[in-house]
Amino acid sequence: VICVGQDITQINAMTAEQQRVADDLARLIDSANAPIFGVDINGMVTEWNKKAVSILGFTKDETIGKNLVHTFIQPEDRKSVSDVLQKALSGKETANYELPLLSKHGERYTILLNATTRRNAKGEITGVVGV
Repeated sequence: VICVGQDITQINAMTAEQQRVADDLARLIDSANAPIFGVDINGMVTEWNKKAVSILGFTKDETIGKNLVHTFIQPEDRKSVSDVLQKALSGKETANYELPLLSKHGERYTILLNATTRRNAKGEITGVVGV
């Protein structure tokens, strides 16, 4: 019988630290004093923070998996918003874009938006984060 062992103490410590940082970032996004949303490469909402909830009235559960442009943008603004998201999905980020949003109660809001490309650990584009 041959047994091989490996000390994984450092690996466990690094994993715990990565999880702590991820949790901190998630709390920062959720509690930010600005609306933050995320969409995947298909335009479906993947993130919706508390400030977005308080301004627009849609809970996170009501937005996740919904198409941002078709659900929360007025028809006359959909093309320009889609263009900004498509640019970000191609790696061209947009700053200070006036994003027109429609609240749950039918009110229009204009949010100053920075559309930032979201990438995975391999550098592949996975969506857009709007702040």
